Amino acid sequence: MEHKSPSDASVKKLDGSRVEITASIPSAVWEKNRAQALKNINGSVTIAGFRKGNIPENVLISKVGEMAILEEMAEIAVPKAYVDVLVAKSIDAIGKPTIQVLKLAAGNPLEFKAVTAVVPELALPEYKKIAEKAVKDFGAIDAPLTDKEFDEAVLRIRKMHAPHEGHDHDKMTPEEHEAAIMANLPELTDDFVKKVGDFDSVPDFKDKLSVLLAEDKNNAAKEKRRLKIADGLADAVKLDLPEIMIDSELGRSEAQFSADVQRMGISLEDYLKHAKKTIQDLRAEWKPNAEKKAKLQLILNGIAKAENIRPTPEEIEAEVNHIVEHYEDADRERAAVYADTVLTNEKVFAFLEGSSAK
Repeated sequence: MEHKSPSDASVKKLDGSRVEITASIPSAVWEKNRAQALKNINGSVTIAGFRKGNIPENVLISKVGEMAILEEMAEIAVPKAYVDVLVAKSIDAIGKPTIQVLKLAAGNPLEFKAVTAVVPELALPEYKKIAEKAVKDFGAIDAPLTDKEFDEAVLRIRKMHAPHEGHDHDKMTPEEHEAAIMANLPELTDDFVKKVGDFDSVPDFKDKLSVLLAEDKNNAAKEKRRLKIADGLADAVKLDLPEIMIDSELGRSEAQFSADVQRMGISLEDYLKHAKKTIQDLRAEWKPNAEKKAKLQLILNGIAKAENIRPTPEEIEAEVNHIVEHYEDADRERAAVYADTVLTNEKVFAFLEGSSAK
């Protein structure tokens, strides 16, 4: 039988953006691992009368059997051979593969099969045209702040600081509750704005609030416009996403949701009990959005690669420092990966928005 090298391994495409790899390792290669296999087993087996790790080879083999030695040799050889196949075949695998040894016998090639998820093959859409249309359809995002918007914001601030003493709000109707608040609105005075925040006077309060509200309005419009671009990109691409990518997005959604619930002072378990739902129910509800987010991230990655868009090392380092400053337990390596992704996405969207003006 002809011994397959990594480049000779067979690769078959499966559904769900997976591939099946079938390969073999020559006996002269995988049997070199016998000494390491014996050492590994020696350190994990206990035999009366011998210290762990110092069991004579003949005693060890009589205890565990020759097949156990061969299986340990395969455990050492197969992962390396699997990686060699990925490199030789340029397979962009993600996640942990499922590996099955098909043939294991001394003096013979070790044959194995591996099934792994891979990054889906992506044909980028005409992303510049999609972005141009989305920007055109959305319109301007720098509309000035209106007097009505400003007055409503001031009223909200005054309501937040209205005194509640002497009112049993639990027994009030919504209308009565609103009337009680309006009847006790604090006057907009220098003393009031000084208590509200870092303001010297009413004019200072109005000037600074106008700037903040205008920025918030602009940022909200910018976010909505980017969502329109994202929807256009996602709708233009059909992908067979691997489950591991969807599960990863669902995991992030679950972690974020749990944190949001805890900030409200209740546990996730109590919330689920009150809502009469399971976490599986929530994940099912989140799944369509998770699929969309996973697809969009692949598209943004593809655009970044095609246009050579990358944050600088200095930008990544600054973002990592910002994360670590606010989250003391943050792992810098993971924070760097996160920062790289966030900054790249930001630059891709900025590129798409800019390309629509060219």
